[in-house]
Amino acid sequence: MNNFNLGYIKAFGTRYDGRIQKIAPSPDKLRPIYEAFTNAYDAIKTYSEGKIVIRIHLNKTLYSGKDEELEFDNITIEDNGVGFNDNEFNRFLNLDDTSKGIGNKGSGRVQFIHYFEKAEYESVFADETSSTGFRKRIFTLSQNAAFLQQNAIVRLDFDDEVSATASHTILKLSNPLEFKNQKNREYFKTLSTEDLKQNVRDTFIALFCDNRDNLPEIKFQRSINGIIDTENEKSITQQDIPTEDKSEELNICYSKINMEGKVEKSTNTEILNFKSFKIDQNELPKNAIQLVSKGEIVKGIKLDNLAATDLIDNKRYLFLLSGDIINNASTDTRGKLDIPTEADFKKSYGESDLFPEEIITIDEIRETTNEKINTVYPEIAEYAKQKKIEIEALKDMFLLSDETIKRAKIKPADDEETALEKIYKADSELVAKKDIEIKKRIDALNKLTPNASDYQEKLATEVKALTKEIPLQNRTSLTQYVARRKMVLELFQKTLNYELDKFKNGGRIDEKTLHNLIFQQTSDNPEDSDLWLIAEEFIYFEGVSETELKDIKYKEKKIFDKDFSEEEIRYLNSLGEKRLEKRPDILLFPEEGKCIIIELKAPDVNVAEHLLQINFYANLFRNYTVDHLQITTFYGFLIGESIEDRDVRGRGLGFERSLHFDYWFRPSAPIDGFGERSNGSIYTEVIKYSTLLQRAKLRNKIFIDKLDKEIH
Repeated sequence: MNNFNLGYIKAFGTRYDGRIQKIAPSPDKLRPIYEAFTNAYDAIKTYSEGKIVIRIHLNKTLYSGKDEELEFDNITIEDNGVGFNDNEFNRFLNLDDTSKGIGNKGSGRVQFIHYFEKAEYESVFADETSSTGFRKRIFTLSQNAAFLQQNAIVRLDFDDEVSATASHTILKLSNPLEFKNQKNREYFKTLSTEDLKQNVRDTFIALFCDNRDNLPEIKFQRSINGIIDTENEKSITQQDIPTEDKSEELNICYSKINMEGKVEKSTNTEILNFKSFKIDQNELPKNAIQLVSKGEIVKGIKLDNLAATDLIDNKRYLFLLSGDIINNASTDTRGKLDIPTEADFKKSYGESDLFPEEIITIDEIRETTNEKINTVYPEIAEYAKQKKIEIEALKDMFLLSDETIKRAKIKPADDEETALEKIYKADSELVAKKDIEIKKRIDALNKLTPNASDYQEKLATEVKALTKEIPLQNRTSLTQYVARRKMVLELFQKTLNYELDKFKNGGRIDEKTLHNLIFQQTSDNPEDSDLWLIAEEFIYFEGVSETELKDIKYKEKKIFDKDFSEEEIRYLNSLGEKRLEKRPDILLFPEEGKCIIIELKAPDVNVAEHLLQINFYANLFRNYTVDHLQITTFYGFLIGESIEDRDVRGRGLGFERSLHFDYWFRPSAPIDGFGERSNGSIYTEVIKYSTLLQRAKLRNKIFIDKLDKEIH
């Protein structure tokens, strides 16, 4: 029996306040529940009488009148496993302990304290040295200031003999923390037992399939003021778990860089376990290939020959891949894998490498898996064949060239909408290749004289000749391009006028609606956006929409990926903020050293209250980017609808009102450089959505008028 002293259990050789921050919170709010479930399952998996109960505890608060509100209290995860004996407790105390097995990084518990203020354990376990045969440990896990000041995240609160008849562990997660604008307390308060059951079932479907005939008792409950709501109790039973259809082994080839600098297959291989399931359409919403680590779904990969919702004989298909490749690729942020794409592998290759490494790529896993699927399921291969016939029909319907179809790389899983999107993207790339033919016609202009009497006649002749150089499908693309702009302008107008169906019964226009209309959030492809609503040239620049600063790339390299000084780290994380996790609405990079920052506000927001927001982002770019990419020139656009002239000019920030086009501007303002970095400068405009709409309509009027003339 080890002797553990009550109180904070301090770490030696590591600083928790730094180490914890390096393990990012999972984007999945249920990650702490998944981690707790995994631990509970591991504790009872050798017991046929195992039991796990996940319970959401709510309290009822009475207000005046008959109104009542349920408030979230905590979530408990209880199991009747071995408990936190000396061996298990020692492992728990050692962050990054991997002794539990492959796929166990020893850091999953950090998700508890990323999402909750504290995680409290009560564990009873068998102990031969105790006079009663059992011992109880109560300990608390937290990263609040009281703990970190002691360089601890665990505090042992009770450790003594107790009278008991069986072991058990109860984990209580209390006080959800709010971060990244997530309303976690509200989320857990409204989480239903049915949703919780389905999420746990779907996440651990591989584990349950492996143990379908020997499942422990798994229950999901709610309690209100300590009383269990039995009507809403849910369980995972054998009937919830599909029966395995096929099981195979996959030989996944390693990839290497050949002498020409290209990626090719190696003779070395690794084995993955391949399991497949044919499931009724009502029980499986989407066909999928899923990678599994430690019984948990961690990543999906592309299924080539079936679209997500396709059916074959009213069945959908689930394919699960597991093995050491995946287990070893698990990261501290559970649910994420470190398996590079072929493109990333190629980028990391250095020509000076004498002995280039061989790795497994996600592309090779996808390709091999899809080949296996076609082999073991001929009906899927036949389905793909029929989809190819449909693509041929699209080709004939839209007069598409073979080269366009080839470049589009259409997969059988692509539905018609996706296929057409790929086709028109590929077609636009081919249109760019027509520059040589177009140049010939432009050169012919040298022979024209604008003041000649036959100038207009000869110009018309050259225009007709140029038109013949453009394939019919490209002329169709141009028509669609103009038609799309017409529809976007009308949609923009209807949105500002509250004429869309979603506003007919009231409600406000939020920032997200307008943001997605202009440039889809989380996108990194301005070319596919409608940024032309602001300025035509913006669609040609590199850029991102609603992306954390730390993840932003320029020319495929992260621009904030540098070793910061202690003072820089202090500032970037001071006052409880993670400044590099902020998400500017839209960022564009016209060229090296220049940045366009666009911030959008809901129409009912007073824009003048946010005049300095763009300067704040500009300062981060000026001072904290990698040294070889310093941005010195900034252009800011603050866009809203509620703009009061005296509010803007009255702030004393140097804004002037334009005499034309109804907008406000500040010609230049300094962006302070810190340390060895010189000052930058920023030009800023404040403009209304309605003004943008008027300008965009005017710029596109001549094209749309031509289109309307053709239509009518």
